[in-house]
Amino acid sequence: MTYTASVVGGTGFTGGELLRLLAGHSEFEIEQATSRSKENKTIGHSHPNLRGLDLRFSDPEDLESVDVLFAATPHGVSMERIDDFRDAADTVVDLSADFRLDSEAQYDEWYDGHSRPELLETSEYALPELNRENLEGADLIASGGCNATATILGLLPLFEHGVLAGDERIVVDVKVGSSEGGAGGGPASSHPERSGVVRPYAPTGHRHEAEIEQFLGAGVSFTAHSVDMIRGASATAHVFPDEPVSKGDLWGAYRGSYEDEPFVELVAGGGGVYRYPEPKAVAGTNRAEVGFELDPGNERLVVFSAIDNMMKGSAGQAVHAANIALGIDETAGLQFQGLHPVGAP
Repeated sequence: MTYTASVVGGTGFTGGELLRLLAGHSEFEIEQATSRSKENKTIGHSHPNLRGLDLRFSDPEDLESVDVLFAATPHGVSMERIDDFRDAADTVVDLSADFRLDSEAQYDEWYDGHSRPELLETSEYALPELNRENLEGADLIASGGCNATATILGLLPLFEHGVLAGDERIVVDVKVGSSEGGAGGGPASSHPERSGVVRPYAPTGHRHEAEIEQFLGAGVSFTAHSVDMIRGASATAHVFPDEPVSKGDLWGAYRGSYEDEPFVELVAGGGGVYRYPEPKAVAGTNRAEVGFELDPGNERLVVFSAIDNMMKGSAGQAVHAANIALGIDETAGLQFQGLHPVGAP
């Protein structure tokens, strides 16, 4: 069976990734891609890698009827247009932050409030490794934030297998590529300003903390840096367990959580050049790498995770979740393994 799909907000970086994935997906047919600024322009006008796609951007006010609508819009748009989206599609997958959190109070604290809070309890978080069983048949899906996704994937096995109880001290540092700022960017994203930097842009109070704390049930001290790469999010978490932890405990926890996961790989101090998770190794893919190292002298556990922020952290996660919701093979359209060697992602 083939499902029709549309992408609202198709000119952005994530919109382009959605179109790339859907164009190569055996079970999806792209019916529509919308853009206010590029209406009637070809898809290749914004995404040169998709010049072969015979489709033009259309007005987002004129939505066609489809099976699945992917909304790659800025925060605040989906909550205002959700009725239009649901009228146009049986399943809506939102890639903004509009439906990720559980309560209106969280949006009051971390964002600028929420205009449709009654829908929050009906949405499902898109990260399959965390929420697979609730995605089957879901009709409103919220793709996770890239920084939150990297952090959650790194720490989740420790909570699932009782290594952590939730009251431990956890400090997370994430380094992200320039594509996280979107196609619109801004002064800080221009090449002369961005090139060569390791720039703290959210030392405290990053909005993705809300997702991390919601789904792990634990507080984290979170800092984010902009670095000189295009794709990628690399999370390093410093964890201080209350009780001693062995490498056997850690291997048991991570294998227990991820051994059967199609898109998570354990990379924990093995041989070769890439001994720990590396964004460059997963660029362009829906894969995540996770790993760890013990620091017994400081009673510290260091956890590493790496994703492509536009794939596992956004478009790839959205397609993965949609596959599960519709009963499609969950790896369909997401099998690309990446390239090596490759330049800066």
